[in-house]
Amino acid sequence: MSVRLPSLNGLRAFEAVCRYMSFTKAAEELNVTQTAVSHQIRRLEAELGVALFLRLNGGLALSEDGQAYLPGVRAAFQALRYSTEQLLESRDKSVLTISTLVSFASKWLLPRLPSFQQAFPAIDVRISASTERVDFRKDAIDAAIRYGRGDWKGLRADFLMSDEVFPVCSPALAKTLRAPADLANHTLLQVSGVTAGDWGAWLRAAGQPLQLAEGPRMTFDLAMMAVQAAVDGQGVCIGRSTYVEDDLRAGRLVAPFGLRLKDELGFYLVTPHETAESKKIVAFRTWLLALLAGADTFV
Repeated sequence: MSVRLPSLNGLRAFEAVCRYMSFTKAAEELNVTQTAVSHQIRRLEAELGVALFLRLNGGLALSEDGQAYLPGVRAAFQALRYSTEQLLESRDKSVLTISTLVSFASKWLLPRLPSFQQAFPAIDVRISASTERVDFRKDAIDAAIRYGRGDWKGLRADFLMSDEVFPVCSPALAKTLRAPADLANHTLLQVSGVTAGDWGAWLRAAGQPLQLAEGPRMTFDLAMMAVQAAVDGQGVCIGRSTYVEDDLRAGRLVAPFGLRLKDELGFYLVTPHETAESKKIVAFRTWLLALLAGADTFV
């Protein structure tokens, strides 16, 4: 005997509400009103003859029936999203849209992308450089490279690399730096935001007074600007390996001291679970990990 399937709109509302545990946020994603979502859920419950949610004073909770029903519904929608992804990939040249930080794109990713394009010429890469968190569905973003602890809820996060923190400067300026105490005679360059405490952390590890970081200094919004100022000889930048390694290799910058601090945060490739195994994302992930491991081939 065949079982009549319930309303697809009701199932979509149920799956969205379960992800957010909020009628309001589910309504925003589905581009309908909260009342419409509530109506769809009640209609679905009526069709099934069970209560899927417990309406509590502190918010929503899944009932036992809701907990039992969710895995199958979620798997079905993931399969639909994956099938749609595969269809779109086969329909035209595969477009891979990557969101990442401006400085990371400029100083690390873009110089290395030609090897990816050579290995996977059928994939059209588009870079969206932004510091804002993205909504993968609304913003049409396939993957993001983000800096943090890798604990983004509801997303797959593959660790790429962590940073080392250490001062860098131009070769000419380095001749005047024999010891960390000599930093008192120079302008210190730094980046605002999450890395604003780098100078303090490094000076503390070097056994230097924190007052050194309170002298002449220049602060930039973007790491790429601070690094360029160091290349131009405007001061000593508290650098991060991701952003300075190419300039160090080319001789545009030098690291005058041996002390390097390992950062507890790192860069991650972040993707939605339902599309994480699509061909283009697997190709990009494989290339990134092989590149960071020093491999010569990516397929």
